[in-house]
Amino acid sequence: MSAEDTFISHLIELRSRLLRCIYVFVPIFFALVYFAGDLYDVLAHPMMQALPQGSKMIATGVVAPFFIPMKVAAMVAFLVALPYLLYQAWAFVAPGLYAHEKRFVLPLIISSTLLFFIGMAFCYFFVFKGVFAFIAKFAPASIMVAPDIENYFNFVLGMFLAFGLAFETPVVVVVLVRTGIVSIETLQKIRRYVIVGAFVVAAVATPPDVASQLSLAIPLCLLYEVGILFARFIGRDPPRAAPTET
Repeated sequence: MSAEDTFISHLIELRSRLLRCIYVFVPIFFALVYFAGDLYDVLAHPMMQALPQGSKMIATGVVAPFFIPMKVAAMVAFLVALPYLLYQAWAFVAPGLYAHEKRFVLPLIISSTLLFFIGMAFCYFFVFKGVFAFIAKFAPASIMVAPDIENYFNFVLGMFLAFGLAFETPVVVVVLVRTGIVSIETLQKIRRYVIVGAFVVAAVATPPDVASQLSLAIPLCLLYEVGILFARFIGRDPPRAAPTET
């Protein structure tokens, strides 16, 4: 088979995998559309608890009351379908991997997905409570706190991404050691710089209150140590062997 035929076959395979992802995502999204308002209420629950009783959010955009719940439904649908989407990505690249790489990549995908979900859950159940209480506490008495639903959604989405990615730290550390890019000894030597970097990232990614910044910086530091611990057991990537037949 020529190089051009191989490239075309890869494009056809990629198209097939993408279509399968769409076929799974779209039905989940439309199934959740009916509950879009309820999903937004769940997302807004931490903020509503911090506001005075009887307070409500506002919608400054004409179509915001419709589109924002739809975006929430799309976000939830993506998270529900994420394991299958990652499986399709894995199935696309698996034929080109060596046997020891296949044994490593699949657990990597599973662990990174779980850690991302754990990071989002940690943000929702623990961080938001402190952040929104801080905001409501420092609001002057002459101001009625009524967050805009679009601004709130964008804020929550950014925080979910920040904490979800932060909880991927052990995976990043293991990959760096496994591929031989960085040794465990080097990771231990730069620990102090990582701690400083964690607090800088927390200061940029979270609101300007100490509680929320510590809630991101401390897990980052702890997860860095967890990554070093797991890297000791996994070790460096073994020499490349012949690829397995597919």
